[in-house]
Amino acid sequence: MINTVVFDLGGVLIDWNPDYVYSKVFDSKQQMQWFYENICTPDWNEEQDAGRPLAEATELLVARFPEHEKQIRIYYDRWVEMLGGPISGTVEILRELKTDPALKTYALTNWSHETFPVALQKYDFLHWFNGRLVSGEEKTRKPFPDIYEKLVRRFDIHPEHSIYVDDNLRNLPPARDLGFTTIQFQSPAQFRNELVRYGVLKS
Repeated sequence: MINTVVFDLGGVLIDWNPDYVYSKVFDSKQQMQWFYENICTPDWNEEQDAGRPLAEATELLVARFPEHEKQIRIYYDRWVEMLGGPISGTVEILRELKTDPALKTYALTNWSHETFPVALQKYDFLHWFNGRLVSGEEKTRKPFPDIYEKLVRRFDIHPEHSIYVDDNLRNLPPARDLGFTTIQFQSPAQFRNELVRYGVLKS
């Protein structure tokens, strides 16, 4: 019987996308994609998720690519504009889950410890969880197994009675290896149907 649901945040409860900024910076989608693939890459961003200071990360790229300094500095100078807002359908699911006293909810997120406080101020629902684990605060990140293990230990979670939901497919196997039932998030409606299937919500 499921008694715990663990949420990823970005892409599940919060719409975050650098396109909201860089589509205004570059003249074409091709230029924007080249920038993501060669300058402010996903690998670079994930180092901040794992605890690297934003200033250090920015200066590292500026030193390597001085001709792109303006665009690089925009990444964190205008980071708040990359927040597209709550994914309302999922927030409503979280609200429903919180009405069940037998059910606990947690958040496990890849997020810089420097930018996460901004989200905490903006989104009240981030305070609804029984607990949160933020990668930047732990100096590790998904999909490394140790962050899942920290979650389980810190909050005394029993994976065999728990669901973990994440929009990123690569983040699911480590949770599954610990015994979690995993759901790849695609939409609030799909997520709701999965929770109904597992008996967590009523149809």
